[in-house]
Amino acid sequence: MLGAAWMAGALVALQERLGRPLQEVDVIVGTSAGSVLAAALRYAVPVEAIVAHQRGVGFDAVPSVAEIDRESGILPPLPRMRLGSPRLLVNTARAPHRVHPWVAATALLPQGRAQHRSLSQLLHALLPPGDGQAQPGADIWPKEQTWIMCVDYEAGRRVAFGRPGSPEASLPDAVVASCSIPGWHEPKVIGERRYVDGGVRSTTSLELLARAELDDVYVLAPMACYDTDKPRNPAVRAERLFRQWVTIAVTREISKVQATGANVIALTPGPADLSAIGINLMDSTRRERVLETSLQTSPARLAALNERRAMG
Repeated sequence: MLGAAWMAGALVALQERLGRPLQEVDVIVGTSAGSVLAAALRYAVPVEAIVAHQRGVGFDAVPSVAEIDRESGILPPLPRMRLGSPRLLVNTARAPHRVHPWVAATALLPQGRAQHRSLSQLLHALLPPGDGQAQPGADIWPKEQTWIMCVDYEAGRRVAFGRPGSPEASLPDAVVASCSIPGWHEPKVIGERRYVDGGVRSTTSLELLARAELDDVYVLAPMACYDTDKPRNPAVRAERLFRQWVTIAVTREISKVQATGANVIALTPGPADLSAIGINLMDSTRRERVLETSLQTSPARLAALNERRAMG
């Protein structure tokens, strides 16, 4: 929830910096909340409209952000008392070197109950008009490269829907899968497989761009942080420690892409953003504060990163 709000503010700064509509960029990789924004951009939703929706402005046939918030809740609903993925546990035991540790750990979580009905409705509302079928445009994938990151909840492997060679899926289904947090939401069934949030494997999946032959790569990573604070509250300090782990992983992926000669700029929350976000990224009561803070901090932070790059 709050990752989407922070990224909405960052998108405004990024579009101003690039001087072109973000829907025109060569490749967009979306994970979790980022997958929703990726879909919106590719279907020509202006950044200004994304910000307005985050502020609670209503649009015809599009569920409000409040409806989406209510479905997921600030805390997860009582889960089902069964393992999230026994098959993933078996596959991990058979070949532990093939399953990322963070992914393997999610198999032990109980099965989530929350669903993404309003999110699915929003995504279908974004699709181009179809031919009168029950779900117009459901099978339409953007012409530009758009990769939606998920994890196969049985095999444990990362899947980039929309990338050549990946399983087929409609864009709404792929995004819902990418937003299905293990232990919180029901896994999304696509074909005969269950998929969950790609963030359990990587919050950015940036390393997949190492072979994309790009000149400039901009990363919006709301769960990482290169300019943190030093809180005294033990719970907040634990959250900052988790961010450090995420940041280390993002940094490794940045290095892989930089090794190809690409310029990589990673925009992450700063101290003011962290204060607005708090310790629960699903706390929608903080959404407006996070958005407005990001609108203020992101332009200066992005300008500083670009200046640092220019200086070598």
